[in-house]
Amino acid sequence: MSTRLPGAKYRSVFDSGRVLKGRLMSAWVVRKPDAGRQAGVVVSKKSFHDAVDRNRAKRIMREAFRLSVDQVPGDSDWVLVGRSSLRGKKVADVAAELRWMCGRC
Repeated sequence: MSTRLPGAKYRSVFDSGRVLKGRLMSAWVVRKPDAGRQAGVVVSKKSFHDAVDRNRAKRIMREAFRLSVDQVPGDSDWVLVGRSSLRGKKVADVAAELRWMCGRC
């Protein structure tokens, strides 16, 4: 089962995580034994000026993570950071990139 990453853990994932860069998003991943898979999403105002666009990007990334949960290692914390190229993309596009990232971690 996957859950949302608590806000206090974002900094530790950014500091000690491995970076995976894709066209639509970047991901910081920390593998920890005895941990469930958790994900957090970040979208900056610089990339998405309108709150509506930021919220849509976050919803798409969360849904892509949910659809790809069978590919995500079970002992990892993820922080997904949306890029401006994510604008206008479908969930299937983001899920495909996330599955590609899962193969690299």
